[in-house]
Amino acid sequence: MSLLRIIAVTAVLLSMLLVAGNQVFADEVGIENLKFPPLDFAIDYPQKFKLNNGIQVYFKQDSELPLLDVSVVVGAGKVGVPNENSGLSELLASVLRSGGAGEWDADQLDQYLEDLAANAHVTSDAYTTTFDLSLLSEDAANGLAVLAAMVRHPRFDKQRFAVAHQQMLESIRRRGDNSAHLARLLMMSKLYAEHPLANFPTERSVTSLTVTSLQQQYRKFFGPSNTRIVITGALTEDQARDLLEQNFGDWESGAQQQVVPPLHHLEYAGTLIIDRPVPQTTVMLTQLGIEKCNPDLHALKVMNYILGGGGFSSRLMREIRSNRGLAYSVYSYYAVGRRLKGPFLAGCETKNASVAEVVGLLRQEMELIREQPVSQQELQQAKDSLVNSFVFAFDDTHALAKRIMAQDMYAYPPNYLEEYRQSIQAVTVADVQRVARKYLDLKQQLLILIGDKQQLQPSLKLLGGSVVEVKLESLL
Repeated sequence: MSLLRIIAVTAVLLSMLLVAGNQVFADEVGIENLKFPPLDFAIDYPQKFKLNNGIQVYFKQDSELPLLDVSVVVGAGKVGVPNENSGLSELLASVLRSGGAGEWDADQLDQYLEDLAANAHVTSDAYTTTFDLSLLSEDAANGLAVLAAMVRHPRFDKQRFAVAHQQMLESIRRRGDNSAHLARLLMMSKLYAEHPLANFPTERSVTSLTVTSLQQQYRKFFGPSNTRIVITGALTEDQARDLLEQNFGDWESGAQQQVVPPLHHLEYAGTLIIDRPVPQTTVMLTQLGIEKCNPDLHALKVMNYILGGGGFSSRLMREIRSNRGLAYSVYSYYAVGRRLKGPFLAGCETKNASVAEVVGLLRQEMELIREQPVSQQELQQAKDSLVNSFVFAFDDTHALAKRIMAQDMYAYPPNYLEEYRQSIQAVTVADVQRVARKYLDLKQQLLILIGDKQQLQPSLKLLGGSVVEVKLESLL
């Protein structure tokens, strides 16, 4: 037996003995008599300082392990890309990581990072491009030098561009294999029509992209005025400040600020269907939701937990899965927008013959939570779960520091984190019903179905309303 297997088996046995011992203790003492001290929880904020060129830095020393984590966040994402160039920000992120930097060509960059045992990647989202680096703190100087080269002096290797370009085209061609992904693309394209958030890479848009396209996007948005740095790990603030000044302090650029257009007021309803000859249909009901400064945010979180966000304790899961066995997983979710309203979505996957019944149950549960007060037990369970799970969002020092940075970047309300638990606990039964009535507008919800059109005809007749078929080719 290998050493790792021996360790794993020993750990399992010890866990079983511990559970058994705790059970005996609980039986003797009585669970109701056990007393626990109140949870002592405080948010450990990172220190902030600025480099000579104005880059805002978020630093937190964490010497528990000899590691260093650094994130460089640049305000350049999907919203800064014209529709005809959709996919540009994602492709740029890929090449910024793989295409060489500074004195290192593409192969040398990979090898150097490997020699440092460093984990480096670059990602792009709606508003930002983020460089993440993790390595041993003893290699901090070398790691920050190579990270700065990736951020400041990318080489845009043509061969690596060609590989990333082909990989993106292939992922687009395979898009039709993932019904859930298709449903989300269709949701965004309709809820955010005529806005950059609705755009997604297509064969046509990606085929038009070149190395020059990436270089132009980089020169337009990448610079110290658009950059923030988060650094945590086994080093002091003075060490962090010195290393960052050496590598980023003399960076100069006339980068533009990314403009986020406002949303248009859109009317949407009815049913959209994409024909996929598969045994199960992906079902999604969706509408625009809220953004982070909405005063009803906490009441909506509680309401959604009761409706469909609370896993097996939620009404949708209990009614559709547990009571009727119509789906394996059912959900509802508010993607709270950072700059604009995010989407609300609810749905599941179910066999084709059950679609009308499942959609009816989804709507029925939304109508019930609108029209009837929730029970005090449901309310308290939702609030306790949200408050207790909130604590575990802060067990990673770097993740917390990044979250604080993001709250500053997106102008969250002051004391957002400190007041979260109190705001959740303050939600009442009346609040839940009020926000359900205000934000769950069944007449304005869009129904999206990804499934076998022919087998869905009986369900479509039962559901009624307008039905528009969206060709899969339009999403490729």
